[in-house]
Amino acid sequence: MTTASICRSPNRPTIMGTRHMVAAGHYLAAQAGLQVLEAGGNAVDAGVAAGLALNVVESEYVGFAGVAPILIRMAETGEMATIDGLGTWPQSASCEYFRKHHGGEVPQGILRTVVPGAPDAWITALELFGTFSFGDAAAAAIRLARDGFPMYPMMAELLEAGRGAYEHWPSNAAIYLPGGRAPEVGTLFVQSDLGAMLQYMADEEHAAVEKGRAEGLQAARDAFYRGDIAAKIVRFHEENGGLLAADDLARYRATVEKPFRVRFGDVDVYGCGPWCQGPMLLQALSVLDGVDLAALGHNTTDYVHTVAETIKLSAADRHAYYGDPKFVDVPMETLLSDAYAEARRKQIRPDKAWPDMPPAGEIAGWSVTASGTAAGGAPPKFPALDTSYVCVVDAAGNAFSGTPSDGSMASPVVPGTGIVPSSRGHQSWADPDHPSSIAPGKRPRLTPNPALAMRDGDFVMPFGTPGHDVQTQVMLQVFLNMFVFDMEPQLAIEAPRFVSYSFPSSAMPHESHPGLLHIEPPIPEDVFKALGERGHVVEWWPTEGPMYHQSLNCVCLVHADFRTGVKKAAADSRRPAYAVGW
Repeated sequence: MTTASICRSPNRPTIMGTRHMVAAGHYLAAQAGLQVLEAGGNAVDAGVAAGLALNVVESEYVGFAGVAPILIRMAETGEMATIDGLGTWPQSASCEYFRKHHGGEVPQGILRTVVPGAPDAWITALELFGTFSFGDAAAAAIRLARDGFPMYPMMAELLEAGRGAYEHWPSNAAIYLPGGRAPEVGTLFVQSDLGAMLQYMADEEHAAVEKGRAEGLQAARDAFYRGDIAAKIVRFHEENGGLLAADDLARYRATVEKPFRVRFGDVDVYGCGPWCQGPMLLQALSVLDGVDLAALGHNTTDYVHTVAETIKLSAADRHAYYGDPKFVDVPMETLLSDAYAEARRKQIRPDKAWPDMPPAGEIAGWSVTASGTAAGGAPPKFPALDTSYVCVVDAAGNAFSGTPSDGSMASPVVPGTGIVPSSRGHQSWADPDHPSSIAPGKRPRLTPNPALAMRDGDFVMPFGTPGHDVQTQVMLQVFLNMFVFDMEPQLAIEAPRFVSYSFPSSAMPHESHPGLLHIEPPIPEDVFKALGERGHVVEWWPTEGPMYHQSLNCVCLVHADFRTGVKKAAADSRRPAYAVGW
C-alpha cells in the first residue's frame, strides 16, 4: 500500500518564504505574531504576542492565567531552554486533604486551582530572550479583548456545547453566554475585563520602565502576582472555599532549564522534562528508531499496530515514573537511553496488541508504585477543554515553540478580571504513592508539551499541538510523516491519524479504555478490520461536532532550511489554525 493511496491531498498549501514564519492555533493570533516580526521583534517576542492573542481568541481553550510551557532556541548562541509555565499546588493542598474531605477526588471547580504559571512564563521569555516590552507584546491581545473579534464557527459550537458548564458559574456565563446564549457566528465577542486586566499590567510596566526594561517587566509581573489582580484572586478564593493564598502567588516563579533530547536517525528532537508528558514523545521516537518504518508502509496495518503499541509502552512509563522532578526522582537518563529503548522494543508483539496498558519498564533501583489502568468511565460533567499552540522562526533562525492551555469551562472566572486561574490540578492524583500526587508546592503532570526538531546547521523545526493525552501521539505521527515518509509539512499534518486510549487519562477521574484505538478516515476499512483481528478495540474517529474539534488536535509547525534559506510553515485545517510569513 503506497503512501498516496491513503493520504488525501492537503486542504491548504504549505506556506513558504525566506524571512520569518508564524503558525498558530487561530489566524488572528498568527497575524499578531507576524505584526511583531514585521515591527522588528524576534521569534520570542512574536511567540509571546501570538500566545497572548490565543488567550483571547481561543479563551474557551486557553487562558491568560493558565499554563504556558515554552521551548526556545537562540540561533546565535545555540542556547536552548524550556520555561515550564506551570503553576504549583497551594501550600494548603495535600493528598490527605482531598482524601479526607472529597473521597480522594479533586472536585470540579475552584479546588482544582494551582498557581497560574502562564503570566510569569510569558514575561520570563521576554526578559531572558526577547526584546519587546510586555505592553507591546500584549497590544494585539488587549485590542482583541477590549474591542472584540468576530465569533467564528468552532468557538460558537463549543460554547453552545458547554452551555451547562458555563451556566454553573454566573461569572463565566456573563462573558461566554451574553444574553443567556452562546454568541452567534459573525457577532462581535468582547472580553472587556480581560482587556482591562492586561492593560493594567502594561500600565504598571510603563510606569516603571524608566528604571530599566527589567524593572518594567518585573512591575508587570508584580501587578499580577502581588498587586491588585492577586488581591482579587485571593479574595475570591477566601470567599468561595478555595485554597490559593497570597503567598502562593507571591512566591511563584517559572522554572527555566535545558530541554531533553533524543536522536531519531540524524535528527535531534528536543522536549520538556517529566513535569509534563513531553518525554513520552522522545521515548516513542527512541523505540521506533530501531524499526524500519518505511518498509512497513505508511498507515498500513503493520505500521499502525507498531506505532500504537509503542505509544502504549511510553504511556505506561509516563504513568509509572513521570512527575515533578523537584519532588520525585525520575530516571530520565535510563528512560531515554538506547539500551532501554531496545528492551522496550522487544515488548512489541507483531501479531497481537497488548489488551490493556503494558507493564512499565523495569529499572534497577526504582520501584513502580503507581497503580495500573482503571476501568472505563463516563466523561467528566464539566470537561476540561483543550489547549492551543504557536511556533515561530525569525530571520535570524531563532525558534519559539509554545503550548498555552487552560480554558474557561472547568472553573469559575474571578469577577472583574476575565480570567480563570489555572485548573491544572485536575492532572494530579490524590494517591500519595503516585509520582504525580498532590503536594504543597508541587506541579501537576502537565499534558501540553512543545517540541523542537533540528539537524545542526541544516534546519530547525518547532512543532506541537493541543489535544490532552493525544498530543504526543499526533506529534509523533506528523514527525514520522515528514522524516520517514518525506511528506511536505502541510500534507504531513493533514494525513489521517490514529490514537490510543489504552492507559489512564491524565485528567481526573483518570479513566482508561483498555485496548481502544481510534482511527481517522480515510485509513482504509481493511486496515481497520485487520487491527481488530490483532486485538485492538478499534473505533472510527468522530468526524463532526464538538468531539471532532476536541479530539483531532491542531498541529502547527515551521521548518526553516538553513541550506536553502527557505522557510515552510503549516497549520492544521481541522481547526481555524493558520500559518503566515514571507
